[in-house]
This record gives sequence, structure tokens and C-alpha cells, in this order.
Amino acid sequence: MSDFTTRPEIRGTFGVATSTHWIASAVGMAILEKGGNAFDAAVACALTLQVVEPHLNGPAGDMPAIFHVAETGETQVLCAQGVAPEAATIAHYRAQGLTLVPGSGLLATVVPGAFDGWMLMLRDHGTMSLREVMQPAIDYARDGHPLLPRVSDMIDGLAEYFATEWPTSAAVWTPDGAAPEPHALFRNPALADTYDRLAASKGETREAQIDEARRQWREGFVAEAIFDYLKDAHVHDVSETRHSAVLAPSDMAGWRATYEAPLSYEYHGWTVHKTQAWGQGPVMLQALAILKGVDIGAMDPNGAEFVHTVIEAIKLAYADREAYYGDPDFSEVPMEHLLSDGYNAERCALIGNLASQEQRPGRVPGFESQADAYLERSRRDFRVGQVAAQEPTMSHLTEKRGDTVHLDIIDRWGNMVASTPSGGWLQSSPVIPGLGFPLNSRAQMFWLEDGLPTSLAPGRRPRTTLTPSLAEKDGARLAFGTPGGDQQDQWQLVWFLRFVHFGMGLQECMDAPLFHSMHFQASFFPREAKPGQMMIEPDFGEDTIAELRARGHEVTVAEPWTVGRLTAAMREADGGLRAAATPRLMQAYAVGR
Repeated sequence: MSDFTTRPEIRGTFGVATSTHWIASAVGMAILEKGGNAFDAAVACALTLQVVEPHLNGPAGDMPAIFHVAETGETQVLCAQGVAPEAATIAHYRAQGLTLVPGSGLLATVVPGAFDGWMLMLRDHGTMSLREVMQPAIDYARDGHPLLPRVSDMIDGLAEYFATEWPTSAAVWTPDGAAPEPHALFRNPALADTYDRLAASKGETREAQIDEARRQWREGFVAEAIFDYLKDAHVHDVSETRHSAVLAPSDMAGWRATYEAPLSYEYHGWTVHKTQAWGQGPVMLQALAILKGVDIGAMDPNGAEFVHTVIEAIKLAYADREAYYGDPDFSEVPMEHLLSDGYNAERCALIGNLASQEQRPGRVPGFESQADAYLERSRRDFRVGQVAAQEPTMSHLTEKRGDTVHLDIIDRWGNMVASTPSGGWLQSSPVIPGLGFPLNSRAQMFWLEDGLPTSLAPGRRPRTTLTPSLAEKDGARLAFGTPGGDQQDQWQLVWFLRFVHFGMGLQECMDAPLFHSMHFQASFFPREAKPGQMMIEPDFGEDTIAELRARGHEVTVAEPWTVGRLTAAMREADGGLRAAATPRLMQAYAVGR
């Protein structure tokens, strides 16, 4: 493979931090330099991402993390995905004439999860004080940060809507009556005050102080401000009508972020860890299980055979995602069967020389009705009578708005964190007066029909697309991930296959061209399936693209350097550290020493 990379692969022994924004990466590294560990650094980095990428994540959003604790050798998942409120019933939404949960506004809100999740990580695994970890985000919110051109453009496109429909958002995002200019210093003093007040929480110990901040969030001044606003709020959303929230004080007061075991799969000597099926994480494991029977290493990683084979495996794995995944606390997910060798040998045999145009969920004994329900849903046109929603997929690849963020951090002791925070975007919901941030819109992942693993139900986690990764082999550990909605596990799969099979470095894998499928039913409005369609970067070359078209793929060629926002960090068995970040969008950066 070529040794050319767009930037150096970061190497060292002290610590590495990589994220989707250079300021957040620098903040994470600064915490490591001050003596903090990977958990301290991850929290500081994440809170800063909420400030500098407000169109991609926020305090009231959601967050899954996969982390490794060096002292105990444990690898765990932190689930900070809030659940549906008690009043969020299918009957309530149907009574308002809805066939889909709106992609924005107050009906789309589940319990805010991100802040409590970061505080739980800090309390149990961090070492620094609440003030030390929160101060960088407070400073950037109060003193300002250079506004990304994408954020400026997004605010500009929504400025009239904010002024007309969401005046509390207009007050924060257009403080002078117009969108801030690209690269201008942008301040959010209300958010700075909120986080400053939380950082001042009292407690006799470090842990007690953090718990008090969590209490202030769910029952104290933060919750009070949220519900003071919601009690009278009746706001416009993407359904083109006005709705009030179903979120209640008891929903926030009764919810906590939690830990759980990851779902793991062995692939060519690597143990890959993902979330359980309340996230889409298992879909990458299913794709690996399908591809285990294929000689990937014999293929050209930029050739049509590689792209075709991976795309066809993706179609099969994602069909099963749509049929079977959901919160396992509420419905049985046949994951043991879905990851079994026999099942995946059958799935692999379905990959032919031509592109499939069918939705092909597997037939799992006892769960056939779920496969049938998916096939029926995939044929519906949910766009009728609806308008485009604010969706967390790649805005430069679609007509939708929004996205997500990612971070990977490793410290000198071998602690590591991979996390993909999202939700609470500036375009998702009106800003809560006095707090400086909006609520989330994750309830749009639910279906408004009974009997599905993803049916709307009180207390159920939405099946999110957020999917960080952690893998290990022979004492080495690797953290990686990307924003991108339904594309997250697709881009990670391509990156990981190249890393495992072709001897490519972290950064070299980042720089190689990417592709993804749009064949299966999308997670976000209008929930459209596009049979046979895929997107590919032009650097694959004309011959590869022509052969894919000859095989029946409907190929959209993206603009150069526009697909994917991957970052990764690795600890070798000897303690050496490595990190990389995509050059796409000229925003993500890896730092370390």
C-alpha cells in the first residue's frame, strides 16, 4: 500500500486525543498534560464539543461510550441514551394525526441523557474535580470560539424560522438579529452560566459534588428551567403543526445513565466490542460475521470486488437491523442467532456477482413476523403529507441538516474511551430560556405502530445510530468511530477491514476513499429505502465505478473528500500510542505525544 498520508499519524507514549474538532482535541490533550486520565479528558473534550459544534450535539442530547479501564482490565459500555417519557404513547401521537414522530420540536424529545452520562463517567473513573473538567467548555462558551462556517450557514438558513417560530433560539443563535459570520467569535453566555453554576455544585467529596451536579440537572435549577418553559410551550415542528412536549419532571427525576456489558465478536484475531441492540452497533458485527467466510485480504481494497462484496454484506446486515434491533429491555433480540456461524454462512452465500435490489432480512425461527413487518414498511412512502426533517446524517451528502461528533482518547496508563455523542442540535428544538441549549429529537427513531422492537413505548430506549467501537488483539487495543447516522457502521467497517487485512496504518486508512449503501430503510425521516443505491468517492477511479455500475449498483459519485469523519486511537501491546483523524471537512484533528 502507499505510504502517502495527508497528515502524520500521531505517535507517542504519554497520551493521545482525537475528535471531530481541533479545539476539543486540544482540550482533551491539555487535561492529560495536567495529570488527568482518559476519562477526565473525555469529559472535558465532550463538553467542549457541545460548545464548538452545537449543530451536532448538545448537553440535552445522548451519548454511548465504550471504555477500557486499565487497572481492572474491564471493557464496558456507558449508556447515556435517554428513554421515552411516560406519556409518550402511540395513541397520543396517533391522536394528533401523526404517522411518524416529528424529526424536530417538542414531541420528538426523550429524556436528556448526555450530561448525566458524562458525569457518571467522571465520578466513577475520573480523578479531577468537576470545576477543572468543566472550565474549558465554560471559557469557550463565555469568551467565544471561532464559529465554523458550517454552523454559520446552518444558523443563516434557520434565522427567519427562529425569529418567527422559535424566538428563544433566535436569542442565542442570532443575538444581533442575523447569523454570525464564519470564523467570527461566537459566545453563548447562557450556556456558560448554566455550566458555571453546575461546576459550583457543593459536596464534601469530589464524588458528592458530581452527584450534586447530576441532581441539579435532573431535579434542580436545570430541570426547573426546562419545565417552566415546557408547561406553556406549544411550538411548530417539522410536521408543519404545533405540539406540546410529553416530557415530564418525573421522567427526568427518575432516569440515570447506566453501565452494561458490550456485545463482542471475534474477527481474524480481533475482539470487536459494540453496544447492544438499542444502538445499531451490532450491525457492524453482523457484517464482519458475514464477511468472515470471504477472502477479503485477496482483494484490491480500492477495487470493485471489494466494494461490491462489502456493500452486499452491508445490505444483509442492515436488513436484519431493521427487522430485529431494539431495546433488549423491552423485546427479545435474537442476537446469538444473528451472530452464529451457520446463520452467517447462509447470509454470505446470498452475495452474488450482481447487486441485489431486494430487502433481505434473515428468517429467524420464532421472529418471522418481524422480518415480514420490515418488508412491508420498506415499501411504504412516508413522505406523503410530510416535509423534510432535521436529520443527523452528513449534511454535505444529503439535503438534510445536522450530524454527530466523535472522540477517542487514551492515556499513559492505558485507559481509553471511544464515544459518539449526538442530539440536542441547535436545529432540533427551541432553546430553553436561560439555559442556552435545546432539547433532543431522538424519539424520531421510534415507529408509531405496535408490535415492533422499535415501537414507541414509555421507558423504552430509541434504537439509536450512535455506535463507537473498541477492538483488541494480543494486548493491543483500538478505539475508533465516526459521525454519520446510518453510515457510521458502514464507514467504520470499511476502515476496519482495510486496517486488519491490508497492513494499512491508522491515518492511511483515514485517507483512503470511502463508500456506503442507501439500499436499506433509513433511520431518519422520511424513512426511505433506496434499493441498489450507493455513494462512492471518486478516488476509487473510473474503472472501479464503471464495474460497480455494470454489476447493477446505482452509483452516486460524491464530491472528492466528502464521505466520512472517522477518528481512531490505538495502544500497542508495548504501550506505544497512535492516533489519526480524517482530513475531510478540515476539522477533525488528532494530537498527542
